[in-house]
Amino acid sequence: MESATQAERSKQQLMAAIAPEVEKIEQVMRHDLQETLAGADPLLVEILDYGIFNGGKRLRPLLVVLASRLCGFSSDSIYGLAIAFEYLHAATLFHDDVIDRADMRRGKPSVNKQFGEVAAILGGDFLHSRSMLLVGKYVGARGLTIFCNATNAMVDGEFLQLRNARNSNLSIDDYYSVVRGKTALLLAATCEIGALAAGATSRQQEVLQQYGLGLGTAFQIIDDLLDYQGDAGKTGKAVGNDFQEEKMTLPLILALQNAGDEERKRLLFLLEDEEARKNGFEEASALIAKNNGFSLSRSQAEELVADALAGLESFSDASSLPFVTILHALASYVLSREK
Repeated sequence: MESATQAERSKQQLMAAIAPEVEKIEQVMRHDLQETLAGADPLLVEILDYGIFNGGKRLRPLLVVLASRLCGFSSDSIYGLAIAFEYLHAATLFHDDVIDRADMRRGKPSVNKQFGEVAAILGGDFLHSRSMLLVGKYVGARGLTIFCNATNAMVDGEFLQLRNARNSNLSIDDYYSVVRGKTALLLAATCEIGALAAGATSRQQEVLQQYGLGLGTAFQIIDDLLDYQGDAGKTGKAVGNDFQEEKMTLPLILALQNAGDEERKRLLFLLEDEEARKNGFEEASALIAKNNGFSLSRSQAEELVADALAGLESFSDASSLPFVTILHALASYVLSREK
């Protein structure tokens, strides 16, 4: 385990290494939207500028670029493909915030709060349409199939989460099914499509797809931990949202499995009783910690990342080393991130 100082140094090195790629992604998005939105309604232009260029890690388009470079692709056309994934990600955030009636996103009013729910939905619809057009343009039917399968999985994951809402007996398998659909399969698709664009072998595509799947699953587990243990000033979101919404995330599921009868009953009461839930977050967090919900969740995230990185050993030539190094650093960042 890295010390706090080592983790911060590693993060700074990673940010410096990926900064040129992130800057290029930003430039290509701005240029693409400027051209695409010529003559569009000014409100749509304002919504997209506000919603897309309001922070964000650009992890998804970055993975497209890195996967393609790892497989020997040098053309700048990869950026036109990569931004499709940021558009889709932004579209899902616009729509999710409407569904959740969320008022804040990245420390600022959400798009639906700033512009209204109808405008947010329409902005998301535009971005979804644009993302599909770009994927079809750059990687054709095969890439579009991968992309749409990931999108369909996101919808299935949302429906599964909806079906399982307030199910205090939710299994770990059900939890992972939701995570794969909502988060992980899209990251897997970014890596697979980046490799596809590079003309990679089927084995290389599979290795990178598995890297994205493991990274995406770990990313969501860390999100779940941050909802209990994060700093709202860093995450831009109020701590305890999942608990207040009675969401059965991994730390809570594991704690309920490990708790004795009395502590399990108490934890369920704090979760299920509306009045108790309002003031019970700190007590619930203490019970989850006592029953190893947080530590076991982190261990599972670390195992997923280790498995994801193991496959990258097949990229052993000298030209691959810089990109393998960045993918390792990204995985470490996901585990240590604070927002």
